[in-house]
Amino acid sequence: MRAAVIDVGSNSIKLLVADRAPGGLREVLSTTLEVRIGTGIGSGTPSLSEDGMARGLSAIAELYAAALKEGAGRFMAVATSAVRDAANGAAFRERVQAATGLELRILSGTEEADGIGRGLTTDPALSGLRNFQVYDLGGGSLECLDFRDRRVSSAVSLPIGCVRLTEMFVRAPQGPLEPEDLAAMTRHVTETLLSSGFPLPAAEGTAFVGTGGTVTTARAILAAKVGLKLADSDPRVPVASLREMLALIGPVDVASRKTVPGLPASRADVFPTALATLLVVAGLSGAQSFQHSFRNLRWGLAAQLLDQA
Repeated sequence: MRAAVIDVGSNSIKLLVADRAPGGLREVLSTTLEVRIGTGIGSGTPSLSEDGMARGLSAIAELYAAALKEGAGRFMAVATSAVRDAANGAAFRERVQAATGLELRILSGTEEADGIGRGLTTDPALSGLRNFQVYDLGGGSLECLDFRDRRVSSAVSLPIGCVRLTEMFVRAPQGPLEPEDLAAMTRHVTETLLSSGFPLPAAEGTAFVGTGGTVTTARAILAAKVGLKLADSDPRVPVASLREMLALIGPVDVASRKTVPGLPASRADVFPTALATLLVVAGLSGAQSFQHSFRNLRWGLAAQLLDQA
């Protein structure tokens, strides 16, 4: 039995097709389409645009066809922050079902965090970790999980994703990140994290794991610097390297950022905001580096589907 999960995020829409293998899950196909349906989520009344919904429907149909081609027999399509917070999120769900036959499940923040936690426990590279914190930074939200003895002891979902924050605080997203905008955003992220109840700073001996598009992009930039493919690169992303990246790309415009090897053009406008958010997380948690994992929400939901099968 093969399971397919389509994850409709604020920045991208992703597909994982997986099946069981000795010792865990095996990836059959993993695909990401940079769609950004979440434009507008930083406003007081978030709503999905007609263009965003059309792009989303097209991407979901394309990924569904790819999953069928790979022989997937069980399917789950989920949406996270952008659709969850949009006033017309339910209408988008209905359009997805009408166009593809798929039921789009809109996850709560708690459900999203739980799925991420389950996905991380399938990663063999993390099998030696007992006590660790996980940060999954997306376009609409930041999921924070605290594991004690490999069990989630605390989990929160916070509305401080990089698309949302860019819309809220960056007055000229196509230009350099202005110091005043950075300071205001940093204050907001700090206040949001400190008031969330999440255990900060982390307990002594805690390891730190990063997932989601932001940490993946940071790792890709580091890999490109040494001429490696992403999958072959060091999964450790030092906080010092994140600081250097922000110092490099924050003061320049989007056109200049698009020339940075490893940085997708579609993320060039929001990546400084994403880096600044991770740096706040590092400062409050005490992290000196993040161990990157590809296995977040999609992997957790795929494991759930295969367990049900």
